[in-house]
Amino acid sequence: MIDDLWYKNGVIYCLSVASYMDANGDGIGDFRGLTRRLDYLNGLGVTAIWLMPFQPSPYRDDGYDISDYYGVDPRYGTLGDFVEFTHGCKQRGMRVIIDLVVNHTSDQHPWFKQARADPDSPYRDWYVWSDRKPAHADQGMVFPGVQKSTWTHDKQAMAWYFHRFYEFQPDLNTANPYVQEEILKIMGFWIQLGVSGFRMDAVPFVIATKGPKVKKPVEQFDMLRTFREFLQWRKGDSIILAEANVRPEDDLHYFGDDGERMQMMFNFHVNQHLFYALAAADTGPLARALVDTKSRPATAQWGLFLRNHDELDLGRLTKAQRQTVFEKFGPDKTMQLYDRGIRRRLAPMLGGDQRRLELAYSLMMTLPGTPVVRYGDEIAMGDDLSLPERRCARTPMQWSTEPHGGFTTSDKPEVPVIDTAPMASSTSTSPSSAAIRTRC
Repeated sequence: MIDDLWYKNGVIYCLSVASYMDANGDGIGDFRGLTRRLDYLNGLGVTAIWLMPFQPSPYRDDGYDISDYYGVDPRYGTLGDFVEFTHGCKQRGMRVIIDLVVNHTSDQHPWFKQARADPDSPYRDWYVWSDRKPAHADQGMVFPGVQKSTWTHDKQAMAWYFHRFYEFQPDLNTANPYVQEEILKIMGFWIQLGVSGFRMDAVPFVIATKGPKVKKPVEQFDMLRTFREFLQWRKGDSIILAEANVRPEDDLHYFGDDGERMQMMFNFHVNQHLFYALAAADTGPLARALVDTKSRPATAQWGLFLRNHDELDLGRLTKAQRQTVFEKFGPDKTMQLYDRGIRRRLAPMLGGDQRRLELAYSLMMTLPGTPVVRYGDEIAMGDDLSLPERRCARTPMQWSTEPHGGFTTSDKPEVPVIDTAPMASSTSTSPSSAAIRTRC
């Protein structure tokens, strides 16, 4: 039973294969390069590696537009390389969790291509369609200021399709039992290849009702129990770490009153109030946020983080609190995103001050929950604000003072490597790496 609760006493490290280590010199990270760095991660005290999407994709949204759920993008290697990676993790006592992006697919996925080409295709009902543009098409956009609508007309299908995210990411009709069956099949496939669980992307959208007549989506929470039961049947200690930025009063709907749904959720509520505390030197709201999120089943666990691969979402703060955080950590409009968050990495936000970084990490490591560390934060990596939207904080890992930070031997990395400013030391004196080792 203790081993089944491994996620309650671990350290999770999030990385993108594409931007971690390039072994073949083509300017793109790959599984062979990542496997070579496993001793480094093991030395940090990492107990689980969370991989961002690595499946085949047109890569219009950093891999979150998946065109094949059962493969590895050739740029990163092969399924054999993936299995070698998971085997290397197992040898070092580390687990692997991967992104499960099933709210939507790429518009280049064979399912959508068949759905748009033939109204009688069995895949037509795998997506959400409307004969005319719904009246509320300009509502519910995830990327305000970038998105113009949540419905787009497809000339080939002669119908409108729903997309909560970008127009090239059509939403799956997750209420369709065949889609739910496929989601279980995807999970079973990767469990068989050695993963210990999934970080499920956009969970509230996955389980929400969808359609042209749906004005107020209703969450289908029984779907979460189905996912949990399947995983426990296939591999008893496998987990789902849910990305669900919901209010504290809704937390138990995702965990389940008896812990029968999600094992883990990110604590966005505490995260936002923690940054307000750092910005305003006011711990009162953070203390209240901790109380608000205290109630959860014994087997459930929060995932605590400072920064992740998205913007720092401040949507749960009051307008005044949000403005305080903006003024302190992202005063320039180029540092802000979607009118609700900051797109910077942690170290630049805190001015590269080691004392402030140590304070932030000591908080994360001691508050109730499992710490989730973003790659590069252990060396106080910076960001590149010249890159669009979230990509400014998704630059390649910097390993050394060699050209392109030691990430690649290519003269043209696919994503520019930050190499115009001093890089913090990656030795044990680094605030983040020291904090991780202390916890372990």
